[in-house]
Amino acid sequence: MDNEKKTPKSFLDTRDTNNFFKSSGGVSIETAPETDEIISYDENSNVPQQNLDQHKLVSYIEQRFMRAKDRRRTDELRWLDCYRNFRGIYGPETQFSQHEKSKVFIKITKTKVLAAYAQIMEVLFAGNRFPIGVEPTPVPEGIEEAVHVDPQAPPTNPSVARPEILERLGPVKEKLEPVKDKVQEGYGVTPTSITYEPAKEAAKKLERKIQDQLSEAGADKSLRQTIFEMPLFGHGIFKGPFAKDKEYGKWEVGENGKGKYNPVIKTIGDFSHVSIWNAYPDPDARSIDDCVDFIERHRMNVSQLRSLKKRPHFRSESIDLAIKDDYNYTPEYWEATLSDYRNEDTIERFEVLEYWGVVDSDFEEFKDTEFLKDFNDLFEDRDQVQINAWICNGQLLRLVLNPFTPARIPYHAVPYELNPYSFFGVGVAENMTDTQNIMNGFMRMGVDNAALSSNVIFEINEALLSSGQTFELYPGKIFKTDNIGNNQKAIQTNKIDNVTQETLMMFDKARQLADEATGIPSYSHGQGGIQGIGRTAAGMSMLMGAAAQNIKTVVKNIDDYLLVPLGKSLFMFNMQFDFDEDFVGDLDIVARGTESLMRNEVRSQKLQQVLAITANPMDAPYIKREVILRELFESLDLKSEQIVNDTREAGIRALIMKDLMMAQGINPNQAGQQDMASGMSSGAPKPSDPTQTGGGNIGPGAAPTPGEQGNTSPQPGMTQ
Repeated sequence: MDNEKKTPKSFLDTRDTNNFFKSSGGVSIETAPETDEIISYDENSNVPQQNLDQHKLVSYIEQRFMRAKDRRRTDELRWLDCYRNFRGIYGPETQFSQHEKSKVFIKITKTKVLAAYAQIMEVLFAGNRFPIGVEPTPVPEGIEEAVHVDPQAPPTNPSVARPEILERLGPVKEKLEPVKDKVQEGYGVTPTSITYEPAKEAAKKLERKIQDQLSEAGADKSLRQTIFEMPLFGHGIFKGPFAKDKEYGKWEVGENGKGKYNPVIKTIGDFSHVSIWNAYPDPDARSIDDCVDFIERHRMNVSQLRSLKKRPHFRSESIDLAIKDDYNYTPEYWEATLSDYRNEDTIERFEVLEYWGVVDSDFEEFKDTEFLKDFNDLFEDRDQVQINAWICNGQLLRLVLNPFTPARIPYHAVPYELNPYSFFGVGVAENMTDTQNIMNGFMRMGVDNAALSSNVIFEINEALLSSGQTFELYPGKIFKTDNIGNNQKAIQTNKIDNVTQETLMMFDKARQLADEATGIPSYSHGQGGIQGIGRTAAGMSMLMGAAAQNIKTVVKNIDDYLLVPLGKSLFMFNMQFDFDEDFVGDLDIVARGTESLMRNEVRSQKLQQVLAITANPMDAPYIKREVILRELFESLDLKSEQIVNDTREAGIRALIMKDLMMAQGINPNQAGQQDMASGMSSGAPKPSDPTQTGGGNIGPGAAPTPGEQGNTSPQPGMTQ
């Protein structure tokens, strides 16, 4: 192989040291002990001939692109209508008569779309972090749910009774190595036992890893862009994870004491938003899992195209040949609308197609080609393979077998409102297309009528006017007439009836229908003048709760179609490229979207009620107070691990507090016994001190008897 590439086994390593390739002709295999082999089609000494040999594959990808493009046209027309309504632009199908003066457009669609976007964002990012979590499954396999160590228990030999228990400790294995002869399965029940939860520790460690990767890559920004297109066009597409190099600025002391810029290059996970206009899925698919292939259309300048050379497995000379063939970007018909109808004669950009899909291992485009002929033994048991290919100007810029294990298309498509018979969903703007048109029509009628009815129309009898006069009107104008003995008026005024109120009533009715069609009532995004039940705080709370029902469905779609698949992809991405044995366990990806919605509504209130009800000695043995406290602080968007001690830390803390009380001359045992004897918690008011202020007498208590101080009624036997 003439041009051999060097790529590390781990996406966190720097691409500068080891070579993990085996060569055979124009094909390279990236090998790593922890991963499957990644086959790429590299360049040899005759790149033009190589690309000519692969012209069938390039033609195949272009044909698949044109097929998806043609079948998507109906959806594009719907999206254009939605975009015009959002921007307040009339489409070419709207024809105005020559007498229509007003062309007003009331952008209620924009208000509804932004309201839906704001509600979704408030739910998803209520916890100030990316809404993905990791939890152990209810019955973990391959890792212990809980183990305990009792320092006062006699030593045992778990290697005899349970030889596998020491291999199922996950992230706490090293910590328990010194006391491995005392490790027992399950939760500790004795007062001196210490319990560890390996499955939960593995889940927390992986969750921190995933959150760090998402934060480093700025995934929340890409998620916001994806969610914005959901109510507008009905669908959002999120891409990732991939590996990319990120530069971290670092300055060092150079020669003569001057600063020297020495950046650190680190390879991190990458995530991006894919505009729905650039996404071309399999036209016969109804979901991303049903796609045979998926094509993304890129619009690149020269610098962006050249920067692909720095990424793994891209063919440098093929990129130079594509640039040499000059710009090939042809604007689509819908781009004029998106760019506000700007006419562009020449577009100095390149059109690059990124193909992810399934191809038969023996189909004509691959049969007897250099790409596979040396590796037939890899496909003996496979009827098909997944590839990733980039093409531009007829040049093959990249060709690899799908590098992910298991092979998957790295796109996540989520609908706002699911259409079970189509890949693309339905959004807010589409649901209110008719009502938006009705509102515009009646508003135009009302404005034109108001313009006519607010002016006076003059009727002039020219036969009664003296000749040589103009019909110009201004204050103080005098008309001379020849009206001799005639009761007719030379000038009369007429007034047009004002029907603006009726047209505005129809406008308001259409707006109410828009509320029904979108499921987003006007009062939920700031409309005033609410009557009836909405005039009180409790009534408004009920209305807002009912309005949130529609958003719950949308958030559930985001959980099912985006967050859970993305979390699973991140898990497999880390296990493949940055393996850590502490992550091995029976883990489950949890989407936090619906959970955040519940948290915002009633979760914290219910937890506080539970704490208040169980704050007594009788219920204490039955309640896991630590769990309730952690959930409460999480519901308040606080980091529970920094506030609440676990069982082991709580025991140590209790001993410290006990020592402090004894140093102050307070017997903690007697104080607790007094509270227990009285049958009340230490915080309950006492009859002798109802206000708990140390002798106060204001509060509920026994009333003074007659004759005592504080009672003015006469004593028995006395007359007033």
